[in-house]
Amino acid sequence: MRKVLFFVVVVFFACSCQEEVKEPTPNAGEELSQLLSDYSEEGYSLNPLIATSAGDNRFNDQFPDFLSESYKAKSKEYFTKYKKAVLAIDDSLLTDTELMSKKVLLWECDMNLDGFQFRKDLMPIDQMWSANLDFNQLASGTTAQPFKTVEDYDNWLKRVDGYLVWLTSAKKNMKEGSQKGYVLPKTLIVKVIPQFESLAHGPVEDHLFYSPIKLFPDSFSDEEKSRLTQAYSEMVENKIIPAYADMATYLKEAYLPLGRESSGMAATPLGDSYYPHQIKKYTTTNMSADEIHNLGLSEVARIRGEMEAVKKQVGFEGDLNSFFDYIRNNKELMPFTERSQVLAFYDSIHKVMQPQLDKMFGKQPKTAFEVRRTEPFREKSAAANYSPGSLDGTRPGIFYTPIPNVEEYNVFDKEDLFLHEAIPGHHFQCSLQQENEDLPMFRKTLWYSAYGEGWALYSESLGTELGLYKDPYQYFGMLSSEIHRAIRLVVDTGIHAKGWTREEAIKYSLENEAEDAASIESEIERYMANPGQALSYKIGQLKIIEMRKKAEQELGDKFDIKDFHDQILETGCVPLALLEERMNQWIASAK
Repeated sequence: MRKVLFFVVVVFFACSCQEEVKEPTPNAGEELSQLLSDYSEEGYSLNPLIATSAGDNRFNDQFPDFLSESYKAKSKEYFTKYKKAVLAIDDSLLTDTELMSKKVLLWECDMNLDGFQFRKDLMPIDQMWSANLDFNQLASGTTAQPFKTVEDYDNWLKRVDGYLVWLTSAKKNMKEGSQKGYVLPKTLIVKVIPQFESLAHGPVEDHLFYSPIKLFPDSFSDEEKSRLTQAYSEMVENKIIPAYADMATYLKEAYLPLGRESSGMAATPLGDSYYPHQIKKYTTTNMSADEIHNLGLSEVARIRGEMEAVKKQVGFEGDLNSFFDYIRNNKELMPFTERSQVLAFYDSIHKVMQPQLDKMFGKQPKTAFEVRRTEPFREKSAAANYSPGSLDGTRPGIFYTPIPNVEEYNVFDKEDLFLHEAIPGHHFQCSLQQENEDLPMFRKTLWYSAYGEGWALYSESLGTELGLYKDPYQYFGMLSSEIHRAIRLVVDTGIHAKGWTREEAIKYSLENEAEDAASIESEIERYMANPGQALSYKIGQLKIIEMRKKAEQELGDKFDIKDFHDQILETGCVPLALLEERMNQWIASAK
């Protein structure tokens, strides 16, 4: 890395002297720009998976051992170095955009450095959030890892070798952790075991990691196809299957018996200080667990009141919990017999929305968009999700929806799901961020859950304005999704700060939302595995709603919904305090 120094130069003129001509000193903005560029470039080298996701293929053959002491030391040095460097740049010499980038970089460095005090790496694998699941997705050959050239195929073989080193380290850390109390609850371990077992056997030709062989481009020669087919067969049979079988055996025979009965992270050596760190990380606020818990209770009560009104509208007799059961099991809300019908259903939602989208959003993505069924290997335990397109736009943004049993696919909450995961939720937000030429590279792929998930949940509230929710059941679906996020504030804090058990959290959820029991169980276990993440949705949504109301009130007739949405989206992902600061400046200037 080339280090750029900033000097203040005082020049004295003497007519009788000939001064040596010096190179001009870079200004603060140029220095920051170089620093951010170096940060991004070094960050790609440090975490090649981020580069791959962004469509930068230079590191596609690499998978670092994120769990090694040398890697952790290198990461700590990285964040420490850039924090020191960016602090040395004078705020007063920066433009508003540059100052925002400086503040975001400082936040990144501080949060990552704070995280090093916790040994969460001794629980490296869980049922939803761990690197093995992301790697399995790449193995399918249909996501971010490209399989278009012979070099792409060779890169994957090398990356698999690096991944297997990480998998060995994960097992080593789990052994150490389980002896020290850093261990998953048993209820989570039993969900992880099948994820490894499903990939721990042949036939090789049907294995997920063999999938790219079925995607050979026509340009490959017969000789190249033959060599790669043999190499991938040997990789699957001699490396992946034995490694996954070994991990499955370890999980069943050694790890599961040591699993804990408790649900919250406070019961581990991470203690009471870990959850406040997670709250700040995911909400980008300084809210306390008690504040969030009470906010959740208040929001649940408010939304239940709106649900009662819908129940009355459709003429249902009985209490709200009975209405939940009715919706969960109503076969009229499960109209599909083929998976293709589900995908067509989402396409129809998009078509209805399109004219209204043009009225509400001045800026819309150039990146293409697709709806796909979630891959079968992760479908049973996965929620619907969005995968961003590449920075260059060659890979589309993809909305994945699991359809394990198409005849039980309930549509009552699927209009709002599309608004959240697809358009104008994650697809608009992620794509516009990546396409924004004014943002430095490191901010194009940056993710803050409070902003990103907050925007997506806010997007659900736009359904009526976008021509949706004409069916009261679909509107009830939106309320169900919102109360689901409000419930998260209650149960996540309950589990990790108030000593709630898994069963108490499940019971509270069942009493207050229309999700089926299996889905609620999966959700509660999600919160157990990654404390704080579930808080981000509602906290972010409420902040965006608050800012919209403020803009409408203060601007009156000058308020333009297009301008408001453009201002929110063009910042890219930033901590909520920085977003609010920017929006207040916009309101003041718009007056």
